[in-house]
Amino acid sequence: MPDAIVAEGLVKKYGHLVALDGLDLSVPEGTVTALLGPNGAGKTTAVRVLTTLLVPDSGRATVAGVDVLKDPQLLRSRIGTSGQYAAVDEYLTGFENLEMVGRLYHMGVQRSKDRARELLERFRLADAADRPVKGYSGGMRRRLDLAGALVANPPVLFLDEPTTGLDPRARLDLWDVIEELVAGGTTLLLTTQYLEEADRLADSIAVIDHGRVIAEGTSDELKAMVGGDRIELIVDHADNLAIARQALEGLAHGEIRLEPGMRRIIVPVEDGSQALVDAIGQLSKHEVKIQDVGLRRPSLDDVFLSLTGHEAEELVNGNRDADAQVGGGSR
Repeated sequence: MPDAIVAEGLVKKYGHLVALDGLDLSVPEGTVTALLGPNGAGKTTAVRVLTTLLVPDSGRATVAGVDVLKDPQLLRSRIGTSGQYAAVDEYLTGFENLEMVGRLYHMGVQRSKDRARELLERFRLADAADRPVKGYSGGMRRRLDLAGALVANPPVLFLDEPTTGLDPRARLDLWDVIEELVAGGTTLLLTTQYLEEADRLADSIAVIDHGRVIAEGTSDELKAMVGGDRIELIVDHADNLAIARQALEGLAHGEIRLEPGMRRIIVPVEDGSQALVDAIGQLSKHEVKIQDVGLRRPSLDDVFLSLTGHEAEELVNGNRDADAQVGGGSR
């Protein structure tokens, strides 16, 4: 399967700030690749280089068979983009927004109108087609923005944190739309800070930190890098965490993690079911009461912690994003 997106050695600096530091990436045709990483890792900068919005200091890239640097105008006719903020005109109707995009692509008056109606129906916006966008909900605006990225039916689509700020229901609706697009053969590069989003949508995940890819593979492959099962226990009092840790050290295959605020202890183990029985026995012997206990496989959260040293919550709530220094999203 040929690659629809290829990046080799991309470098982008803003003074002393290095946003991309030799980034390499490849995305096969008809697949979804998610870019994950802490705030400031370079995700948005990478997308902007690949969509011709930024010129790299060095390196090369091709998208849909077109050299990003040599023929940016041709490339723009072959891609669709949707940024972190819906790029729609709130004083126009939904229909007028999409029709305008069609005319900008020189599709002609009638074809632009037909395509607008087609996409409004596809994105379940037909009932609101003739209403000004300023009355749309956040989820409706996001769907309209994604529809705008598809007016010219591009073979490659870039979505930069498409569900940021949406409520859970609107996020699930947009995931359904994205899955339909990929099933139709669209190639998608997705940046996200939602681990569950990458887990559900992506064929492959590239973890970026400090402007370069530090790990790449399927969700299962990345989780396998972290290792076996985890026992998670919540004890009755935070004071008992130290006792629990000492009691469980003999079962651990790796570093035991304590989360005092949650009264939680996380123990990496092998042969999880037997280890769970042994753990409960050990804690009972040391008179440590358990409020909750579970056995689970590693998650993408564990992958992040292992690879970057950041918790998932830090990724979503962090506020030092180098990408933010070059502005917001755009089509």
